[in-house]
Amino acid sequence: MWGGFGFGDFYDIIIAMARDKYISIGKNVSGFSFANLGLFTGFADGIYNAVYSLVLMDIFMNSAVVGIYVAIYAVFCFVVGLFANEIFRQFSKVKVFYFALGMLAVCYAMMSFSILPRTFIILDYTTGIAATLVTVLIPLFMADFSRNIGMARLNSRYHLWLNVGALFAPMVAVAIANQFDNRAAFFGSAIIYLVAWAMFRYLGIVQEDKKIKPVNPRRTFKALWKNTREFFAVPGMGRAYLVNFGYYSLRAMRVLYVPIVVIENGFSKDALSWILTLGIIPYLLLSEFMGHAVRRYGKNIWLVLGFGSFAALSACATFMTGYPLLVIFVAWQISGALMESVHDLLFFDTAKKSQQTKYYGVFRTSANLPNVLIPILGAAMIAAFGATAAVWWVTAVVGLISIIVLLGRK
Repeated sequence: MWGGFGFGDFYDIIIAMARDKYISIGKNVSGFSFANLGLFTGFADGIYNAVYSLVLMDIFMNSAVVGIYVAIYAVFCFVVGLFANEIFRQFSKVKVFYFALGMLAVCYAMMSFSILPRTFIILDYTTGIAATLVTVLIPLFMADFSRNIGMARLNSRYHLWLNVGALFAPMVAVAIANQFDNRAAFFGSAIIYLVAWAMFRYLGIVQEDKKIKPVNPRRTFKALWKNTREFFAVPGMGRAYLVNFGYYSLRAMRVLYVPIVVIENGFSKDALSWILTLGIIPYLLLSEFMGHAVRRYGKNIWLVLGFGSFAALSACATFMTGYPLLVIFVAWQISGALMESVHDLLFFDTAKKSQQTKYYGVFRTSANLPNVLIPILGAAMIAAFGATAAVWWVTAVVGLISIIVLLGRK
């Protein structure tokens, strides 16, 4: 079952997309083929996120220190994101994607065993390289094959599958953690990424190999700096970057501190799994709706509603305890669902097709930079007020600032 978009069995026509050449492609491959990979990344990342902060708490025994560790880790991922374009200049996107998925499968399997903290940290940083590259590459593949589909529709499909996978992930993660320990849950992520590797191989995509050129560190850093300056010189890119930064700031704080706060409030891991699972439902219900709503009403209204409601709920979460707090943790997922499929469209609407591969690595650092700054702010709030719940003041302020940026001049 091989062919070229329905025009033949197996074709050798070289298709140039985003500066890369696709020599052969499996039958019926389209942007949806890559959007559907969201099922695997959502499932694997959902398992990982459900226990990650708990594993770090086991290691560091302090929520503020956990925030500092995550910030340092994010600096590393931030640098990887900046260098993504240089990596794609040396190697084809297809080969990098194969490598990244394989690295995730192997390293998560190793992280699942009861190992020394320093070994876990080394593996954690290794997966950071692969995870960053995967999150950069999937949207680029979708853009390469979007043709007449459009990125808004592909984003909706991608996030739908992300959330379908994430729906079951917390229960699977907690079931494994209860049976063994928190780290054992990572083995589930390893298996899922291995299946994703096999599914990508099934697409039968082959790209033209690139000549590997000697790397001159000085030239590489100069090219990196030049690319970054050119990115922000493009009208509208700075605004797109800040809006995406705001979205991922809210997500970073939620993923890191919700499990800790739930446990600190005396609830069990089973309760945590239900909170995380119920929080996925708004994403599933709104995913397809948002694809149509964005085409009809535009994206700004949904971003304003999302940031505004998240900010209001965050302010309430600072003083709520018990079951009302759990209700807030589920309710503000509606805010996230309103923004999920539109938060990065400002980039794709602004960048020309020829610029997307070149600039997406820089733009994607807006997803990594929050993991550097926001946990540090969270740790500072915890140290100042002596309670983990103080971190929600940070998300309240970020939500308000994001609205100001969004509604300001382009």
